[in-house]
Amino acid sequence: MASVDNNNSNAGEESLSDLLEVTPDSALQFFLTKDDSGEASTPKCIMTLKHPGGNQDNIAFKVKTTQPRRYLVRPNQGLIAPGGSETVSILLVEKDKQLLLNSYNRLGQSALDHSKDKFLVQATKVSPDFAGKPADSSSVEGAKANKELAEALTTLWNTSSELPVVNKKLHVKHVVVESSASSDAPKSSSVTFAAPPALPPIKTMENMTQEQILTEVSNLRRRYDELVVFSVNLTAERDILNNTLEQTKRDLNREMALRASLENTSSSGAFKTATTASRSNQSDGFRLTFVQTFILALACFVMGIRMAARGEVGFVVMLSKLFTDK
Repeated sequence: MASVDNNNSNAGEESLSDLLEVTPDSALQFFLTKDDSGEASTPKCIMTLKHPGGNQDNIAFKVKTTQPRRYLVRPNQGLIAPGGSETVSILLVEKDKQLLLNSYNRLGQSALDHSKDKFLVQATKVSPDFAGKPADSSSVEGAKANKELAEALTTLWNTSSELPVVNKKLHVKHVVVESSASSDAPKSSSVTFAAPPALPPIKTMENMTQEQILTEVSNLRRRYDELVVFSVNLTAERDILNNTLEQTKRDLNREMALRASLENTSSSGAFKTATTASRSNQSDGFRLTFVQTFILALACFVMGIRMAARGEVGFVVMLSKLFTDK
């Protein structure tokens, strides 16, 4: 499914309403509900594209979105004959529904009122040769023709910059419907599933009428679509679990590295502080002892000079007594 881009060219003054009638006209509304039985329901929105008639132009269309991983669009491109119409089914995958419900539980409906999700419907006229004849998809030739048409449409939209394309943007609204009011929600707003749908038993086509064969093909298509939806939801759940696991591992490694760094820094700082204090104490002690010794020596020297000047021979004895007292 393609995402919305800025490659939008206009076919003169023509608008999309001249080529296709789009219903709903301005916004796609998804109802986020949960059944009373507890089974999850996948929000679904139906968009109808109708040829307005009045001309014999075949119209090729394509539906794009800004969130291609959030929405499953079937079909996302096609061809509409004059006077015909096409129904486009848009499903919101389960993981994104849960994220939206979590936002609603935290902040209320205001958290969903400013959704930036958008859809873009593009349309252009194609020649009758491109459109070809309508194919019967129930036959092998018809299925082959439909495949070739799909490939041709893909090639056509890959070169859309060279085409006179008209566009129409549709906004998205998410509305939470409480379980008690879920029965009042539109019937087409959700499709419920709890497990992969079981395929019907294989029937032989020998004793089946043409109508029975067509009914069987239609049932197989419907069940295939249900399986696709279930597979997409499972893949999305797996991806979000893997991403959560990887993020948790990264957070754990970052926390362990930060804790080890803090422990190393604390140990280094404590060691430096203890060393500095020890050196300071040793230096202060040495400085104090040196001053005392110097003062004592100076006092002894002065005393000796005075006694020598007086002629007192016994100053040495007094000095020795002074040291003995100390």
